[in-house]
Amino acid sequence: MPTRVFRYGIEHECALLRLDGSFADFTGTGFDELQAIVDALPEESGDYPDLRVGDQGIKLKRWYIEGFERFDEAGGLLRCDPKGIEIRTRIHDSVDDAVEALRADQALLDAEAFARGFRTTAIGFNPMRSQYPIVPPLNGWEQAHRTASPEERTAHLHMVTYGPDLNLSCPGMGVDELIDVGAKLTFYSPYMVPLSFSSPFRDGGPWGGLSARTQLRTGARPAVMVFLPDASRMLVADPSLTQVARLPAEVGRIEFKAFDACPDVALYGELLSLLTGLVLDSTLPGRRITPDAELHQRCAREGLADPVIRDGAVAAVEAATAALAGRPADLARMAALRARLDRGECPAQDMLARYVAGETVAGMHRDRAPLSG
Repeated sequence: MPTRVFRYGIEHECALLRLDGSFADFTGTGFDELQAIVDALPEESGDYPDLRVGDQGIKLKRWYIEGFERFDEAGGLLRCDPKGIEIRTRIHDSVDDAVEALRADQALLDAEAFARGFRTTAIGFNPMRSQYPIVPPLNGWEQAHRTASPEERTAHLHMVTYGPDLNLSCPGMGVDELIDVGAKLTFYSPYMVPLSFSSPFRDGGPWGGLSARTQLRTGARPAVMVFLPDASRMLVADPSLTQVARLPAEVGRIEFKAFDACPDVALYGELLSLLTGLVLDSTLPGRRITPDAELHQRCAREGLADPVIRDGAVAAVEAATAALAGRPADLARMAALRARLDRGECPAQDMLARYVAGETVAGMHRDRAPLSG
């Protein structure tokens, strides 16, 4: 059988701190403040047609402000409440190229953000507040717009969560296989996501688990989305598993959406290899059209310390590793990921240890009131 070829992209949501260490979010940070950072970053014509600009022109570059848009009764844009800045890479021919592109774009963002009074941080959940209040309430046009899909209906939830979309595609993959892969990754999501957990804080302190993002989000929001060439094979699901591609570069894309934001971009590379192996695997039987919310909430608390979750993670990693035979770069990344798994390791544990040691973590210090922007 010919070796299957994959292409990769990474979308990474950055939270922001002010230079005094306070957390910067929609409560005290203006769109124009963050847009000044984006304006200072380069616009590359070669980014297109890989990247989607969107209807409002906010997503014009590899960096853009992630937020919640508000509209008037006629559908005109009034404002965008910011939560942070997203970095998205072009589509690359290897995992290494996608990771290095993200690393380079992160460095550019960090420099421009610092020059304007901000630092970026990687965390999976807003550590200061658990809800984004929709003020004023949605008007008639917005209500119609926000109920057009399950994802629009729950779009406000993303204002307190930060994570990546890890994208891969395999030229020549048919729609049947694409949907099957999406259902497989959805089933195994609760066993994979603990490797990325980075949200042990909520409402100003530790909440007792490792991923507030997973506890709140997954089940209401998709774990996986696959992009189809047209609407003829769309599945009815809540949340969605399928979406019609909005530009040619999206056709055939598999987008894994359930990981927490990772402080170490090398971990994104390892997770992309895991996803690649699971696409290639032909042994794992599990399939789900929608995420198992109860199992995700279970894993959000204990992560890999839960024996059921750990056993599922081992099964996924071992199946992916076996399917990646003959792909040395992927196998090296899988060996690193297996070592993390064997240690029961995730970024949230390091964040909690630093907090307990008295360090300021994402605007919080255990011996003083939280720093909130």
